[in-house]
Amino acid sequence: MQNIFDTHAHYSSHQFDADRTQLMAALPEGGVVGVLECATHSGDASRVLELAHTVPFVHAAVGIHPESLIEEDAATVAVYHGDWRAELNALRPLFEDKAVVAVGEIGLDHHWPVPRQEQYDLFEAQLQLAAELDLPVSVHDREAHAEMYELLRRYKPRGVLHCYSGSAEDAAWLTGQGMYLGFGGAVTYKDAKRAAKVLAAIDPQWAVLETDCPYMAPEPVRGRRNDSRNIAHVAVYIGTIWQMDAQSVLDRTADNARRCFNIV
Repeated sequence: MQNIFDTHAHYSSHQFDADRTQLMAALPEGGVVGVLECATHSGDASRVLELAHTVPFVHAAVGIHPESLIEEDAATVAVYHGDWRAELNALRPLFEDKAVVAVGEIGLDHHWPVPRQEQYDLFEAQLQLAAELDLPVSVHDREAHAEMYELLRRYKPRGVLHCYSGSAEDAAWLTGQGMYLGFGGAVTYKDAKRAAKVLAAIDPQWAVLETDCPYMAPEPVRGRRNDSRNIAHVAVYIGTIWQMDAQSVLDRTADNARRCFNIV
């Protein structure tokens, strides 16, 4: 299969250190034509940009992930001692780089013990930055739908709600105000009934595909290190819902990704 566009990846992760160069060279042979590589704090932003500068099909998203507020090895803690405002100010010049096409990965996470008001304020500040810069966002929402939807309704950003886990009803208004929904390996799992309902309900023009690699590999490679080539398995599954062949799913979602992130 061809025309695989991965709208959410973390190839800068240390899990790829041993073979990153070889893997990036192999991805096009596996049908990969585009990757949005997402930073999670200022410490990995430089690696994200280096990858985007050296690999033609890689594009960059720069932002501060909510979990970076509590991770000791994240620059948010290790360098800025929790002062995300100073870190965000230091990141601002990076958005002048043409390789940067989005603000991300940003969002809310109530699964881990991240201080709620701090992450709310951080996310809101980055939504404001995206609006100021007229850039789309790559949004992380884990067990935080109420606060997430409050802010998305208020700011109406364009971009992707990655690894979408909400309802079909919420998908309707989210896509109605211009948000794309990201689907990855998790939709192939046996307990992913909600995702199947969402996929059946939405217009395919609002769906994009992703890996969140190295995590969340789909069936039948679940449990292994994930990479963008595995999106082919996701496309096969989604094709059964949309009643189209997997290549048509890949073509449709790749077009969606390019439109979302203004990539020619």
